[in-house]
Amino acid sequence: MTLQQEIFEQIKKHQRIIIHRHQRPDPDAIGSQIGLAEIIHASFPMKTVLAVGKQVGGLSWIGEMDTADDDDYDDALVIVTDTANPPRVDDNRYTNGQELIKIDHHPNDDPYGDLAWVVPSASSSSEMIFDLYHQFKHELTLNAKAAQALYTGIIGDTGRFLYSDTTPHTLRVAASLMATGFDVTAVNQKLDSMPLPVAHLSAYVYQNLQITEDGAASVCLTGEVLDQFDLKDAGTAGVVPLPGKIDSVVCWAIFVIQRDGSYRVRLRSKGPTINELAKKHDGGGHALASGAKAKDLDEVQTIQTELAAIATAYKKSEKE
Repeated sequence: MTLQQEIFEQIKKHQRIIIHRHQRPDPDAIGSQIGLAEIIHASFPMKTVLAVGKQVGGLSWIGEMDTADDDDYDDALVIVTDTANPPRVDDNRYTNGQELIKIDHHPNDDPYGDLAWVVPSASSSSEMIFDLYHQFKHELTLNAKAAQALYTGIIGDTGRFLYSDTTPHTLRVAASLMATGFDVTAVNQKLDSMPLPVAHLSAYVYQNLQITEDGAASVCLTGEVLDQFDLKDAGTAGVVPLPGKIDSVVCWAIFVIQRDGSYRVRLRSKGPTINELAKKHDGGGHALASGAKAKDLDEVQTIQTELAAIATAYKKSEKE
């Protein structure tokens, strides 16, 4: 029995299924979570299916979160999507169910769960959820709401098919999802739009971006900056891809102040591997897209120096 078959058997076996994802969710986290919940609910209407976690206003159009009581976890199957390690799971009750399944496309550096289906080569967890549906499509139902959620997750994690993890299979999955008839244009426009304060912050990022000679870029968003644009950490997600649009930039870091004075670090790259740098600073992720933490401005400067060294080594290797 394959791992996917084992997962499907667990879904069929349990009457109550609770689906978690990671904190500070992106479109793939919510897309894979809501997409899976909708597929199971449409396929098995008599089952109780709950998607739980903090409701994020800017992404609520993908799907609303459910409320789960502690008793709901009794004899429940818990599935966690798009979450590489336990500390990032939104709602720590995820261990209270009868069985726990991990479905994820990040490197499996921190395994957990009774079953763990991890495919780092997949573009997104949403792509994996579609693959699970497709393998058992004679017993599962993919409705337009599920398809829209999964498509949104794929678009989010591939940067609208810009990133290197986009494969021919990814495009075939997207086409199959589009064929269900949801409003694809509305989804694309929703993901491409930004509030006016984020547009103003975008201008600030470009004006204050520090770029080394070898293409390592960084910008620090302090409390004063966020107050100036009336934004919180969640509102800064829209500026993360911006440095990559500059032709001379090969990798970049965006530092965002947190309530405790530490900094959230978003690392991105167009070539050099940056997830090992993230691991050194209490983080991790993909080779070209990772996250980390800096406890203070001294660690921010350390990360900037290390990122610059990575860019220099990358440029040198290209010339050889």
